[in-house]
Amino acid sequence: MTTTLSGGTPSRPARRPWQALVGGSIGNLVEWYDWFVYSSFAVYFAASFFPKGNSTAQLLNTMGIFAVGFFMRPVGGWLLGRLGDRRGRKAALTATVTLMSVSALLIAIAPTYDAVGYFGAVVLLVARLLQGLSVGGEYAASATYLTEASTPGRRGFFSSFQYVSMTAGQLCGLGLQILLQRTMSDDTLHSWGWRIPFIVGAVGAAVVFYLRRNLLETEAYEVEEGAAAPAERGTLAGLFRHRREFALVIALTMGGTVAYYTYTTYLTKYLSNTAGMSKDDATLVSFCALTVFMFLQPAAGALSDRIGRRPLLISFGVGSMLGTVPIMTALRDVSGFWPALALMLGGLVIVTGYTSINAVVKAELFPTHVRALGVALPYALANAMFGGTAEYVALWFKQGGIESGFYWYVSGCAAVSLVVYVTMRETRHAVLSRAEQAPAAELAGRG
Repeated sequence: MTTTLSGGTPSRPARRPWQALVGGSIGNLVEWYDWFVYSSFAVYFAASFFPKGNSTAQLLNTMGIFAVGFFMRPVGGWLLGRLGDRRGRKAALTATVTLMSVSALLIAIAPTYDAVGYFGAVVLLVARLLQGLSVGGEYAASATYLTEASTPGRRGFFSSFQYVSMTAGQLCGLGLQILLQRTMSDDTLHSWGWRIPFIVGAVGAAVVFYLRRNLLETEAYEVEEGAAAPAERGTLAGLFRHRREFALVIALTMGGTVAYYTYTTYLTKYLSNTAGMSKDDATLVSFCALTVFMFLQPAAGALSDRIGRRPLLISFGVGSMLGTVPIMTALRDVSGFWPALALMLGGLVIVTGYTSINAVVKAELFPTHVRALGVALPYALANAMFGGTAEYVALWFKQGGIESGFYWYVSGCAAVSLVVYVTMRETRHAVLSRAEQAPAAELAGRG
């Protein structure tokens, strides 16, 4: 739908907030679906790319390639954050989803070791490099777009859909895994069935590309595009003029990302390996808890629009610092589905204070000309250092016979972030561009 100016000249299409919300956030669904299925289906395709004989070595090589994706995330954050600040948020969103589609398709069609030797593993490595670049850029691209495309009074609500879509991606991957395991034999899954999830991922990314191609650029970017010198937009020099905000993003992410990976990806393994639950029961607990967690995000985001971001962040910091040790200790001795679900939900409710609003807080800290890069790079660094290593740290403590040390590690990371939450400024009424100055002033007057 277009509008017409008084002189008869058609203006650009009218902005549709819900179209922006879907287009800006749905890429996270595909991204985290791809991330999940690589990890969970590695046990089925590891033997396809490496010599037969040692299944453990095959899996270790495959997961080594998986780890490369984490190292590429800061690079993706830098490159795609720079693109978002210099060429626009829509350009960055389109680039990330293109990388998603290509990486999933490469894995789906990668030739096996029996057919071409190690060339298949090289294709797998290239796919993971592209996927790491994409994940590194997608978070900031969608966080920046969702924040700028929403109205000042609903930024927390809109940006919360980033974690709605991320969790939905994990649930879709988990659901497809359960479906394929129930409908295919183990031999079929090892032979070719493992390719199905990656074909689905490639098709899903193509659909997202179509949706994003029709998105409008954010008004904040358009208004501010000419305000900063072109040499400053999206550069490290321009970003490091905001060193304090850069450090803030790393510090406020530290506790949140460790807690998030602990209560999502690691907890299923913890319930199985430490608590002694069956894999089926542990998977079902995680599926149910993550479903509830997904629906909590918009509610918490909307609450932050009313009371501010800091109260939610502080509640997460206090809850994670004080609650992690008793929750994880109780889970260690859990004996049934319902107690395990209640405890996991307790942890995820605490984590919601971070996940629901962390994207908007980061975006509100930076000016428009370095916002995408300012969100992308420090977040990717913190995520690689703390989130990506959470499972390894947990297993290191477990192997050393002091598994409870990991609980204290999570609590300590939350304590560091809590100091930041208590001392940082409130960002709810932050003005993102000159276009928001008048509305923000009115909101501040009413608040």
